[in-house]
Amino acid sequence: MSFDRLAEAICAKQNPTVAGLDPKLEYVPEYIKEKAFNKYGETLKGAAKALLEYNKGLIDALYEIVPAVKPQAAYYEMYGYHGVKTLYKTQEYAKSRGMYVITDGKRNDIGSTMEAYAAGHLGTVQVGSETFAPFDADALTVNGYLGSDGIDPLIKVCKQYDKAIFVLAKTSNPSSGELQDKLIDGMPIYEVMGNMCEKWGEQLPGKYGYSGVGAVVGATYPEQIAELRAKLPHTFFLIPGYGAQGASAKDIAAAFDKNGLGGIVNSSRGIMCAYKKEGCDEHDYAGAAFREAARMKKEIMSFVGEIKLG
Repeated sequence: MSFDRLAEAICAKQNPTVAGLDPKLEYVPEYIKEKAFNKYGETLKGAAKALLEYNKGLIDALYEIVPAVKPQAAYYEMYGYHGVKTLYKTQEYAKSRGMYVITDGKRNDIGSTMEAYAAGHLGTVQVGSETFAPFDADALTVNGYLGSDGIDPLIKVCKQYDKAIFVLAKTSNPSSGELQDKLIDGMPIYEVMGNMCEKWGEQLPGKYGYSGVGAVVGATYPEQIAELRAKLPHTFFLIPGYGAQGASAKDIAAAFDKNGLGGIVNSSRGIMCAYKKEGCDEHDYAGAAFREAARMKKEIMSFVGEIKLG
């Protein structure tokens, strides 16, 4: 099962973190942009080529210490078809370095439309007599608020192609409580969604106790993390909000079980823009990313302890 591979990678590197690859052009060092613009002009293609070189440098620096990357689709789609190609090339390159790839797409729809999303991001498509995998991710973030009609097509594809999903439950943004904290029969909506993840996950069991249906649970809400971990013993957490959004390693400590498993913590800007925070030469942007990833690992592991597969 897909999350079994993620757990094994986390254990091997003793590091429950994922590097978010959410590149803006303003994050990219000037020398990379100049090279791309000199060749392709100040065009969408030039921008996409700059993002790809930037991403490759980050992946090269991180793959030995960080088990996974999480490219956010919007940062690629904004550059049109050139950007979407860069998303695929980023996934492909990360996989070539042995990294687990989570596409942060937050997709959701029903029926044949959700089947199309599932096939495109996690499965395959048929073109005449040929079969193709359009993208190269191991997992996809999805919005579960259309109910099972939007999740069942994903479950089917996950079974067939050994993939996984993370469903939005308690997100890290400040206004998440406007909806997610509302009560249904005395239970917060985020808990209702978490319970649905547990139920959906019964169809995708894993050998380390976690199913192939995970939940997005924000680091900015440590009390809810602890609450949901106790109530969702088979649900793997994707944990945004660390670092740039203000959450600390202490805030996410309760996301992990007695073996140190159960969650993976995301940092995007903190890693990508570490060279700016350090004030180092931009040519060392990848080195700065590695140093920040190593610092993050050390801080988080001081709360998690040794990670074991059980």
